[in-house]
Amino acid sequence: MSKPKRMQQRVWIIFGFAILIFMGSFYEPATQNNPPSPASNIEQLIEQRQSDVQIEVSGTVTRLLSDDNEGSRHQRFIIELASGQTLLIVHNIDLAPRIDDIREGDEVRVYGEYIWNDKGGLIHWTHHDPANRHPHGWIRHQERLYQ
Repeated sequence: MSKPKRMQQRVWIIFGFAILIFMGSFYEPATQNNPPSPASNIEQLIEQRQSDVQIEVSGTVTRLLSDDNEGSRHQRFIIELASGQTLLIVHNIDLAPRIDDIREGDEVRVYGEYIWNDKGGLIHWTHHDPANRHPHGWIRHQERLYQ
């Protein structure tokens, strides 16, 4: 191949890479399919007895419970929402850090999976999923994120 042809070929290759880089700059990863439900919908979830719904809520810790040590270990506490509704929070401490300094009266924000029960329900999956098959959950307490 002649020198001018090789030079032209190199220019086209560089031009192609430039186009790929330009087009790649517009790429945006897809968002999760399970966006959090607004906290105001928790009453609807309870009324309709729905479960397996990703939700984000804020509340005040009203009661600290003993850990559940059967199977995977879980830290447990009850929060009260602004509406007065209470929820059990079940936080897997084999997969996420324990919230050591949590106290009654503390404010928390929780993102996880809501499960209905006759006492109002619970939120679990408040941790990352090591297998990446479930939306990652978390608890925010005193500006620290536990996941």
